[in-house]
Amino acid sequence: MSNSDKDDHIIPLGHGHKGLRGIVASVGGNDPATIQNDDPFSQELERRLLEIGFVEGAEVEILHEGFIGKDPIAVRVDDMSVALRRREANAILIRLVKA
Repeated sequence: MSNSDKDDHIIPLGHGHKGLRGIVASVGGNDPATIQNDDPFSQELERRLLEIGFVEGAEVEILHEGFIGKDPIAVRVDDMSVALRRREANAILIRLVKA
């Protein structure tokens, strides 16, 4: 399997739906609408996500989606559940895990 094949299975967490499972590949993502190195808010968001437990290798699962616009989402990260806006969740890249 080539690197490009592996990359096809990495998506922003905010693009997922209820039941999606994966492993955190990175925090900071590549979505320009979320993390930007020169933006203090983005740096703070990245720091907060890391403190919550969204670290490389952590297991994640989307547990619930909001009724209006499917936002926010409830996510299990390892053994803890947290709610995130999809915009925030887009800063977290995950490697998909088959159920």
